Amino acid sequence: VQLQASGGGLVQAGGSLRLSCAASERTFDSYHMGWFRQAPGKEREFIAGIAWSDSSAQYADSVKGRFTVFRDSVKSTLYLQMNSLKPEDTAVYYCAADHRAFYPFYSDYTWVNYWGQGTQVTVSS
Repeated sequence: VQLQASGGGLVQAGGSLRLSCAASERTFDSYHMGWFRQAPGKEREFIAGIAWSDSSAQYADSVKGRFTVFRDSVKSTLYLQMNSLKPEDTAVYYCAADHRAFYPFYSDYTWVNYWGQGTQVTVSS
């Protein structure tokens, strides 16, 4: 599956952005989908994901209550609505997909099979 992320940009602290990830695969609904981010000098980290089986969502503690992940099966697109952004949210954001188990998908980024190209999010203070 090919993934195309978009929607990044520069925003002031407290602002909002919505990221999109368009998937090429027509079996979009058979993949767990999620978002990871990587800040300079830091390891890639899981942010939010949604399971294909029951659409249950998982979030990193750092974004709970501020970010929402959801998918549109008709458009084969994954979204990340980011509210109340903070300077520490600054990073390159990657969408990801895998059709295997959900727990390793959000626990270990090295396990993930498919990645989008990344989109930069910069939050100014």
